[in-house]
Amino acid sequence: MVLSPVRPGVDAIDAALDVLADRPLVALTGAGLSTDSGIPDYRGPSSPPRKPMTYTEFVSGPAAQRRYWARSHVGWARMARALPNRGHRALASLEAAEVLRGVITQNVDGLHRAAGSDAVIDLHGRIADVVCLGCRRISARDELQQRLSELNPGFIEAAGAQVETAPDGDAVLTEVANFRLAECTGCGGVLKPDVVFFGENVPRDRVAQAFALVDSLADDDGALLVAGSSLTVLSGLRFVRHAHRLGVPVVIVNRGTTRGDDLAAALVDAGCSETLAALANTVA
Repeated sequence: MVLSPVRPGVDAIDAALDVLADRPLVALTGAGLSTDSGIPDYRGPSSPPRKPMTYTEFVSGPAAQRRYWARSHVGWARMARALPNRGHRALASLEAAEVLRGVITQNVDGLHRAAGSDAVIDLHGRIADVVCLGCRRISARDELQQRLSELNPGFIEAAGAQVETAPDGDAVLTEVANFRLAECTGCGGVLKPDVVFFGENVPRDRVAQAFALVDSLADDDGALLVAGSSLTVLSGLRFVRHAHRLGVPVVIVNRGTTRGDDLAAALVDAGCSETLAALANTVA
């Protein structure tokens, strides 16, 4: 079923409810969902320009790795304290009510699971996990944080409380030359957050799982709910395009325009927390 996008003058939330009513749902979420948890957005209307580290840059050598981990060490101390907001809890309640089949998230903050969602595809990985580029051993970010604190006593305090932090936990620092890196405790290899960097491919199995979830909507007259994503990068936009090709209606909740607006059956230009809470109260 393909519907005409909402036009100015029509109540956007009511139009979104009309599309979502009595349908199984899949949610595709982005950084805008976590802003009310204190994690800034990459591309929101008021977001400053950001230039995340690329995979090629990270593997170029110790200088880039030192810069990444120094900034992440400060950012993680704040990001680890973030709690799920009303938007995360609303999606968890929709899953509990067996309305929402699953979440495909571009976020790495782990807040969907913290809110109680179980059917989550972490498309870009989780910042709470660390992988060794040598032996591929996965370890906990909390464990690494402790080791980095021991190697760099007082570094977080010296950075100050007002340092800006990006959605991936990257704090904006300039003085990182003396930061000491931690190696893999198993093989001595280079440690990397177990997330997909820019220039790195999303694992094929995750992509296949996400496409299968969207495919299931076509079989059962479902809808795709996009929350907090500008759909700027293809990793999220491809699922909106796929849903549209299948005739699955798409509802987009996001502050500002997105690359998928012309494919949407309903557009809600508003914050995710209040909008998803309202949707959950009506749909669930």
